[in-house]
This record gives sequence, C-alpha cells and structure tokens, in this order.
Amino acid sequence: MHRRSFLLGGLPLSLIFLTSRPAAAMQAGLRGHKLVTAGAGQVATIVDGDTLTLEDGRAVRLVGIQAPKLPLDRPNFTPWPMAEEARQALAELTQGTRVTLSYGGTRIDRHGRALAHLHLPDGRWVQGELLRAGLARVYSFADNRAHVAQMLSLERAARQADRGIWHLPYYAVRQAGDDRLAQDIDSFQLVEGQIRKAARVGKYMYLNFGSDYRTDFTISVAKRYWRKFDAAKMTPAKLKGKQVRVRGWLTKRNGPMIEATHPEQIELLP
Repeated sequence: MHRRSFLLGGLPLSLIFLTSRPAAAMQAGLRGHKLVTAGAGQVATIVDGDTLTLEDGRAVRLVGIQAPKLPLDRPNFTPWPMAEEARQALAELTQGTRVTLSYGGTRIDRHGRALAHLHLPDGRWVQGELLRAGLARVYSFADNRAHVAQMLSLERAARQADRGIWHLPYYAVRQAGDDRLAQDIDSFQLVEGQIRKAARVGKYMYLNFGSDYRTDFTISVAKRYWRKFDAAKMTPAKLKGKQVRVRGWLTKRNGPMIEATHPEQIELLP
C-alpha cells in the first residue's frame, strides 16, 4: 500500500522510523521483562495515535503510551496539537500489517480493548517507534508497568531532540512552582521540582514541593500503593530533598496535585 511520509521536526517521519535501532538491538533491550506474546492480527483501521482495530474486530489500545487525543465521539472536545500527525504515524507503521500482540499486565480495559504491546514483522516495537518520533508520552498504570524504563528513555531522547510534540509549549515539562498549574486541572502533565517535605499522614503519603500545602503542588500516594513505593526505595525519608519529574493527571486538592499509583510515575533526576 502507499504510505504517506510527512515532516516531523524537519525530518520525514519515514526517515526517523527507518533510522531506528535494528530489530535485534531493540529486542535485546527488551529482554528480562515480563511480556507474554499472545497472538497476532492484521491491522485494519487506525482510530487515533494509540488505538487501532484488527481485521478480526478486536480493538487494541497501545498500552504504556498516550498519543495526542482526537475528538472521536466526544462533543466539544478540542483536538490536542499533533493528534492527526500521531494518527498518521501509527497508520504509516501498521496499516495493513500483521502485528504481534504481547501483554505485561491487565489484558483488557473497561472498554473491551486489548491492552497490548505491538511488534512489527521485522521486530520493531510500535510503542518505541512512536516515542522515538516524539508522537507519544509514556502513560503507565499500576497494573501495566512492563517496559516503562525503556519507554521513559526513548521519550527523554525525543524530548531532548525537540522531536514531534516536544517542540510545542503545549507539551512542555512544567515546573512545580509554576502558579499556572492551578489553571490546568484535569490535564495530563509532566511536572519537575524538588520535594521539600515528605510524610505519611493517615491513609496517604504526601510529597510537597512548596512551603504551603494548601496552595502548592503536591504528589499523593494512597496507602494501598505504599508497598510498591517501599520496594522501589521511594519512602518519605528517601524522597525528601530529591529533584524529581512526575507525570499524571492534575487534580485539585488544596493546590494542584498528581496522584501516583506506581513508582514509575516518578523519575529521580540528577
């Protein structure tokens, strides 16, 4: 089939994909992680930058990433910047191609979609290719954490190179002290800063980035997730004073807050 090639950060997207690491090298980088291959299918249609359907009718959500969102059936929804470019990139990679599905956690979401990692016949990892091109962000869950370290590394390289979404202010990493965070409740953000206070209070661990928890940015961790954070050595004593980057949906509880459910949401920075 004819596949359209379009420019991304000054380079044709097809060139970025073609200059990816060879399949063998990519596969080597994925060893040691608990993925279970369970079937394959021919890609029929592309829904958006992280969702597609197979010829057998299955809908597949590319687990671990979040591409810019299209309105689809949501009324009054404004497309995120580069949403159409992300959809076209996924089409260029997979449309009409037989892909292998692998799982590293919960396999079906509440919408009935398969939550899968996809690989192309030449071994390339579809999530990795989209992250490398700067057309998705890492978006993990407590019940789906496979390959997050590799995905964060690919996202970081694309961000440092200003590829794709990363050259747009809309997707910029925010600073914890930015007063404008309070204006962006209900949006997905990456936020950096130094943890000034860390404590477990009642059923939550709070990581505070300012002197006033009533107005400043905070990370909260519910008690049911503490064991995962303890295993990752992310206790209040270990985190206090650390420079970190956290990702998640901004909510409002006193000031702006991100609720963390698994350690991979919080990156320790140099």
